[in-house]
Amino acid sequence: MERVDGRTFAGSGLRVRSARGAFLCLLVFTASAASPLFGQGAAESESAANEDLRSAKPALEFSFEAKAHYRQSDSNRFPVRFPFTPDMLPVGQTQGFEETVDAGSHFEISTATVLVDATWSEHLVAHAKIDFLDLYERNPTSSADEVDLDEIWIRLGRDSQPAALPAPGFGGYLKVGKFPKFERQNDRHLESYGLTSTAFNRIEDVGLEVGLDLGRHLYLKGSLTQGNPVFLRDPNALAGDNGTPSLQKKNPNPKIKSGIVIPYDAATQGLDTDGNLQVGAAVGVRFASEAGDLGVDLLAFGRERDLADTVDFRGSFYGADLDLLDGPFGKPLERFAVTSKRKREVGANLWLYLGNFSLFAQFVDQDLGGLPRVGYEAEVAWRFDLPLAAAVGGRQLFPSIEPVVRYSKLDPDYRAPAQTPSPSFAWEWEKLDLGVRFGIVEGVDVTAEYAKNDFILGSGAQRENDELLATVRWRF
Repeated sequence: MERVDGRTFAGSGLRVRSARGAFLCLLVFTASAASPLFGQGAAESESAANEDLRSAKPALEFSFEAKAHYRQSDSNRFPVRFPFTPDMLPVGQTQGFEETVDAGSHFEISTATVLVDATWSEHLVAHAKIDFLDLYERNPTSSADEVDLDEIWIRLGRDSQPAALPAPGFGGYLKVGKFPKFERQNDRHLESYGLTSTAFNRIEDVGLEVGLDLGRHLYLKGSLTQGNPVFLRDPNALAGDNGTPSLQKKNPNPKIKSGIVIPYDAATQGLDTDGNLQVGAAVGVRFASEAGDLGVDLLAFGRERDLADTVDFRGSFYGADLDLLDGPFGKPLERFAVTSKRKREVGANLWLYLGNFSLFAQFVDQDLGGLPRVGYEAEVAWRFDLPLAAAVGGRQLFPSIEPVVRYSKLDPDYRAPAQTPSPSFAWEWEKLDLGVRFGIVEGVDVTAEYAKNDFILGSGAQRENDELLATVRWRF
């Protein structure tokens, strides 16, 4: 995470054996291949670029973060009519189910994160984020990699944060590597995710991104990326196990179940070289005070690529993209009513900051191979700074309290075939997250939140899959 203008930005995987080696290779390659930096003038930019590239000793900043949780999840189980073979099911089970990933009460550590920032100047910055354990992003939960290189990128030029004014004049940037999508909410105030953010922009993509400031208020963004494969996960804390090898299913009652799943943009599965890249574009307008405490930002965006026939997904016998909509092993059954290979999202964001009050809202309209789906999400947070009553080691005890409310909805406009392992793909979902974050001392906070997660089955019946999550977060 990084803190900019009083706001905290959190990232949420490309797996590598040597994170340090990959990071250094990316820095060297990009710095040597880059053209002059964007800036306020061509001569000034070229001079700044040459000076940046000559600098061999960037300022390095290392950070560490760890999270521990208490989680209480409702128990639900819904039978599916897909004809799984015995080797696809837990031993002794004759029918498949969509069921809560890990119901009941649990204490767990989800992640330990190392962040590295290298800064040559404001026009040349690199960043890496490495997660260990990565429990809440592992998909399948029990067999995915436990070390995840979440982000690794280098940026040339200036990139302003949402609702923050850049320096006067012309400006822009080029970013290369693995990074969040430009429409993602990075200043999240809860540990959980909403339905829309889970489905469309929770996970980082790989490629390049460019931005251009047309003055201080109007800006453009574009990207050319690999595109995240479409896979499935439960929208609560744990993704669940889907299509895990038979070895994982020897237990008649495995600890990690399938989850009650939605299609979502999952982690990239390696570098794609077939040329089927995703194109993204956005236009935004922003207004803010010079101090940065007041600001509003409106962004309209779109992304499009062709779905692959299949993408091998590590740890699962399910394939991603179009293969996901056919069922395991491409069984010759009725499939979802796919009519094309197009995957397209268009949408809009609103960021609003009024002192310690913040509002984020997002709308996304998706065409997934001819299957239409829309998502809505809005989050309101208000941080209250508390008066100094006590201190520990020179740091204020209980410096702040921040209540948060988030509403999200997914509304698919298609039907599920009778024999599918994932009928929940076509259910209408609503989620209300209520939470509060308590500052304990600088670098330590506790977040308590309750997710009221409702969905409407194909029969029209309404069910709940609620979850309570309490998180202690340390940051050094």
